[in-house]
Amino acid sequence: MGTGGAPWRGQVVGLALLTAALTAGATGCGGSGTHGGATGAPPSARPDSGARSSPPATAPEDVCARIVAHWSREVLDGGTYGDYQSVGLSNGQYEILRDVVDAARAEQRREGAQAAGRLIDRTARERCEERYRNGSPSERPWS
Repeated sequence: MGTGGAPWRGQVVGLALLTAALTAGATGCGGSGTHGGATGAPPSARPDSGARSSPPATAPEDVCARIVAHWSREVLDGGTYGDYQSVGLSNGQYEILRDVVDAARAEQRREGAQAAGRLIDRTARERCEERYRNGSPSERPWS
């Protein structure tokens, strides 16, 4: 058991690893973080490299149309509604869902499942575009 070695060697290696980790975290992956990247400048002051680190945000009417269409198909295929929160919708989106499902059921009886699917996509898109035409319908999450 040797006691004459350099006990600080492990501390130096640990400090070097910690410094490397902190430096990597401060610059972010590829320097595109909100901390200013490798330049320390805010994102708006850095030159645009042309590469995006994340996709653009999805428009609210697109999100609405997708989730209303999804849950409309689930309900039409024999699922149940639950309440608006259990399916991740606002109260207003849930109203659209109920209207779309009612119309799709009638269309399915008249014209079949494919026609009902087309009606779901079309009606969900139209109603959600109408709902979000002027931006967010309200500041309340349940609206």
